[in-house]
Amino acid sequence: MNIVKYPTKDEWQALLERPHREASELYGTVKAVLDDVRQRGDEAVKEYEQKFDKVTLESLAVSEAEMAEAEKHVSEDLKEALLLAHSNIEKFHASQKFEGQKVETANGVFCWQKSVPIEKVGLYIPGGTAPLFSTVLMLATPAKIAGCREIVLCTPPNREGKVNPVILMAAKVAGVSKIFKAGGVQAIGAMAYGTETVPKVSKIFGPGNQFVMAAKQQVSLHDVAIDMPAGPSEVAVVADDTANPVFVAADLLSQAEHGIDSQVIMITTSEALAEKVSVEVDRQLDLLPRKEMAEQSLLYSKLIIVKDIDEAVEITNEYAPEHLILAVSDYMAFAERVVNAGSVFLGNYSCESAGDYASGTNHTLPTSGYAKAYSGVNLDSFCRKITFQELTADGVRSIGRAVELMAEAELLDAHKNAMTVRLQSL
Repeated sequence: MNIVKYPTKDEWQALLERPHREASELYGTVKAVLDDVRQRGDEAVKEYEQKFDKVTLESLAVSEAEMAEAEKHVSEDLKEALLLAHSNIEKFHASQKFEGQKVETANGVFCWQKSVPIEKVGLYIPGGTAPLFSTVLMLATPAKIAGCREIVLCTPPNREGKVNPVILMAAKVAGVSKIFKAGGVQAIGAMAYGTETVPKVSKIFGPGNQFVMAAKQQVSLHDVAIDMPAGPSEVAVVADDTANPVFVAADLLSQAEHGIDSQVIMITTSEALAEKVSVEVDRQLDLLPRKEMAEQSLLYSKLIIVKDIDEAVEITNEYAPEHLILAVSDYMAFAERVVNAGSVFLGNYSCESAGDYASGTNHTLPTSGYAKAYSGVNLDSFCRKITFQELTADGVRSIGRAVELMAEAELLDAHKNAMTVRLQSL
């Protein structure tokens, strides 16, 4: 890994830049596929499955027989792991349920909010180099708790036309309504516009490569909401002399193996630790089955040495990582100063993998610096808040004149009159 010693603030922006593909390069390809899916529906989706996933599909829908068959291919140990993870995710997200209260803002003026579920949601689950069945639990579990009426899942099949059996098992555990064999841009288009088979949804969730992310952003302009803008996965590890270099290297590599455009960064106050971690990364890298992919990712990754903890806090908040691991002695004090991060892991034993799978927190998180403005997926992501207000006669007397004056000042006479006629009636 590249070791960068004591960069100045002027160097931070270039140092923390994410790997990215030129947007204009993606736009044309993505738009063409989306337009085709909008116009030709299932037929277009099947053709793109043939082109990109090298599979000929008779039907896009996963059948009950396929669901039953998939369960036979999942070991009992893995089923138990899925159930444990689902239970923890369910507990954490159920704790986020909104409790609205009616407030009397002025005499006779009552205001309150109600949380209602999004009726139809679409989940995109990548199935390429790593079938992310854990993401099924992360998205479908809170959708079910929220009360979404229809949960639609799209995921690419293999060349035999089969969906990864653990993805199907996770979907069954989490209560997914409908599952379809479609990946990439064509899956996003199918859920955004609807086809003969795939229902149109109101909001699309889930990670993916840069083509999937570009597709989500394009359909969000006019047709459907999305969870968040995002890009390739990333982690920042902040470490001091108390950190275990074996743990730190393992954390960096666990993220690097996601894909060639993932980014891993270590920020440390210790030159000695940086050297140890660099050596340990090389040692562990040689043992990984996905070594070649992780090696590509490490080309964009850095070990950054800073002068003190204060600078470590500042550069971390500037980077706004998707995942942030604090392997420092006083990690709670550091955590209090974190303002930009998707999900934070505290202390030497809190590996990112715990949050990725089974601690209970959600792993669908803002990347590419979007943690400065976006939250990770949570129960509210699957809900809408509707506000209500009720004015009694006393309420009209309380705020009526203020409403008239403000409407008049904005030159909106009809607005003013709507209150005036009520005041006059009293």
